[in-house]
Amino acid sequence: MNLTDEGDMEKLKEVMAVMSTEIPKLLESISKTMFSAENAAKLGEQTAEFYKKLKDAGMTDDQAFKLTQDFMANFSIGNMLGKIIGGARGGADDEIGDEIDKRIKKKIKDAMGDDDD
Repeated sequence: MNLTDEGDMEKLKEVMAVMSTEIPKLLESISKTMFSAENAAKLGEQTAEFYKKLKDAGMTDDQAFKLTQDFMANFSIGNMLGKIIGGARGGADDEIGDEIDKRIKKKIKDAMGDDDD
């Protein structure tokens, strides 16, 4: 997919406009849902139960702790967003991402007066 500079910029502006308004709303909604007192208590209980089951299965303290950390990371908003954004760059989106990367690098080279491509 080859896009013109102007077309790319317009699409990027549209995406950024949506992201700047919708992502904060989404994060607030997720935070309210996930981090209510009731949900926090449930998560604590689930985490403790997860750790206990790992220990009961014969894992060392270090092994159980590491896996429990990984388990807890699945409930981190930052981690979730990273997975979502990372997944969004798969497939056809890779070409767009690569093109954006190339253009950014070119702009930096141009700004620095570096002529070799």
